[in-house]
Amino acid sequence: MNRRHWLRNAALLSAFGWGSARAGEEANGAADFQRRWQSFLPPQHDLSLDLTPLQRSKGEWQKLLPGDSYAVLFEEATEPPFTSPFNHEKRPGLFLCRACRLPLFSTEMKFDSGTGWPSFFSSIPGHLAQQRDFKIFIPRTEYHCVRCGGHQGHVFDDGPAPTRQRWCNNGVALSFLPQTA
Repeated sequence: MNRRHWLRNAALLSAFGWGSARAGEEANGAADFQRRWQSFLPPQHDLSLDLTPLQRSKGEWQKLLPGDSYAVLFEEATEPPFTSPFNHEKRPGLFLCRACRLPLFSTEMKFDSGTGWPSFFSSIPGHLAQQRDFKIFIPRTEYHCVRCGGHQGHVFDDGPAPTRQRWCNNGVALSFLPQTA
């Protein structure tokens, strides 16, 4: 590729918004959402925001959780699509880990992906850990709550701006805390 072709292609990419300026703007937009999550906490809340990992056995979690939530969180099952009431949740508030109640997402981060599972374009920084998953032979990135280790879902690179990510979450792995009662 000669210099003229390279310059033309770079100009085209920039014109269609695929240049570094747009990427920088999108990163700043995501950071804004990530900084604002605490504004969704109710004035009187009893949530612990401590990220120290909890030491509970699977048996203890199984006694505390409904069967479908336990299966997703600690056996890495998947709930059927289009079954979660959180697909339609639009009130201001926070989505919490169903097991340990750590805030994971704000409603400001949520979008309708059409996939049948609650989806978010960003998460609360430091509250989820990621790892590669080869369970269906195609590499995916799964994520877990950092405090209890509960499996939440998978993150994909087909979401909307500002991150272009889709955090596809199992609804039974979440609970919802509205900003106001």
